[in-house]
Amino acid sequence: MATDMTRKPQTRPSLKRRVARASGRRLAMRLIKPIPVIGTAVAIGLAGYEIRKKGLRNGLIHVGLDLTPIVGSVKDVIEFFTGDLIPDKDAR
Repeated sequence: MATDMTRKPQTRPSLKRRVARASGRRLAMRLIKPIPVIGTAVAIGLAGYEIRKKGLRNGLIHVGLDLTPIVGSVKDVIEFFTGDLIPDKDAR
């Protein structure tokens, strides 16, 4: 019986708290979903510039990697710390 007295009673979160959590999750999902679309649109917009800067083959590889959602994000994070993975045609 001593264990029953020391145990905390289970309390449910208030309705206000549950609504706030649910709406926060929905808002986060709405913000996260369009990010790959925005990144793809930016990559397509900059495709001509990158192809001129890197040459046809390397430019197409660069743009193709950027268009792939997860691969492009990983590539951008790596390039943020190390610089371009695919060199410009003048840098060779």
